[in-house]
Amino acid sequence: MNAASRPSRSTRDRLLETASRLFYERGFQAVGVDEIAAQSGVAKMTMYRHFPSKDDLVVAYLKRSENAFCDWFERALGTERDPRDKIVAVFTAVGALAQSEQCLGCTFQVSAAEYPDPVHPANRVAVRHKREVRKRFATLAAEAGLRDPDALADELLMLMDGAWVAARMFGRPNPARHVASAAESLLRGHRRG
Repeated sequence: MNAASRPSRSTRDRLLETASRLFYERGFQAVGVDEIAAQSGVAKMTMYRHFPSKDDLVVAYLKRSENAFCDWFERALGTERDPRDKIVAVFTAVGALAQSEQCLGCTFQVSAAEYPDPVHPANRVAVRHKREVRKRFATLAAEAGLRDPDALADELLMLMDGAWVAARMFGRPNPARHVASAAESLLRGHRRG
């Protein structure tokens, strides 16, 4: 496909893609709207027509990230039928992603840390995302017939979040390479009987 026949990205998409890259690499507070506008090749006033404030741009980025995470999570479940195997498959994928060059940790952890006020929209999106991930783990644990699915969901969420922290802190290789075996240990600990 040549450049003439390729669909052009909208101005909004260019802004969001640029902001996404910068926010993920450097965090939210370290990136200003001037830099986002300049790197996306969009005038600042045009940017404000699409995103009236930086907070609006941050929330749009987080929602985009949330959708990408949900797609990744579904792919990570793979074709496994047993809910227990699905959980292990997710953590195998977590370990692989945490070892990749593209993984710089969890953007939702960063947003909660940089926007600690619970009424800030970025904090609300981050907390909602983590609650949804936890809920998904609790559902899988209950479907697997494991003991105390809610406690297990808490443990699995902490394990996943620890893997993302390890990726950000240590680079490659990092301790997250063992996250699937740690998840299996948690699952064994929650077997009934």
